[in-house]
Amino acid sequence: MFEAEDIREWRGHDVVDTGGSKIGSLESVYVDTATDRPAFVTVTVGMPTRRRLVFVPLDDAVVGPGHLKVRYDKKQVKDAPTIDVDGELPAEEEPAVFSHYELAYQPGAGGERRLARR
Repeated sequence: MFEAEDIREWRGHDVVDTGGSKIGSLESVYVDTATDRPAFVTVTVGMPTRRRLVFVPLDDAVVGPGHLKVRYDKKQVKDAPTIDVDGELPAEEEPAVFSHYELAYQPGAGGERRLARR
């Protein structure tokens, strides 16, 4: 499992799918607000003039030398919900991120956000 103190070290590393195909570069880590554990990352994808960030779950991800391997294939990741490179995920769009990967979504007991950028 990932340790929180290592999060900053992942930024800028390649993110690859199970076959080793590069998806993009790791931009940010989002933690689950209920556990404060890393849950998703955003990955920079697209052409240099049209960059965007896609969300990828960290379940079963493996850190390797110079890369992070996720269990989702490149096509599924690139079709995931996106935000602008300087954008923020609106709270009302969180369920769509979880749904894209067929993951259960449960907001906090007080209705608070499930994901927080670290």
